[in-house]
Amino acid sequence: QVQLVESGGGLVQAGGSLRLSCAASGRTFSVRGMGWFRQVPGKEREFVASIDWPGRITRYADSVSGRAIISRDNVKNAANLQMDSLKPEDTAVYYCAASASMSGSGLRYASNYDYWGQGTQVTVSS
Repeated sequence: QVQLVESGGGLVQAGGSLRLSCAASGRTFSVRGMGWFRQVPGKEREFVASIDWPGRITRYADSVSGRAIISRDNVKNAANLQMDSLKPEDTAVYYCAASASMSGSGLRYASNYDYWGQGTQVTVSS
């Protein structure tokens, strides 16, 4: 099992920045990729960004491309998401996920992840 704990959510004004962190523990050696998704009520969970583990290849949703950077922290076994130029439409619950079975472009799909964090709320005010 892999346990994931997100942190860093909160309230931020439009145009501001936020850094989300996802700390992984447990059988982290089994992880092949990690990702961030977000969800608003009534909608499906949406891909935001992913990073191969340990390949470092990153992928982004078009909606955040150029505004987000996903990175690894090898010491803390964490995947971080830096988001800049935030917009009200970025408001959502953000979830961290880890896949023990998938890397590459398959990390865009929530169904390919084996472990999920509890989620952290990000609210962007206009």
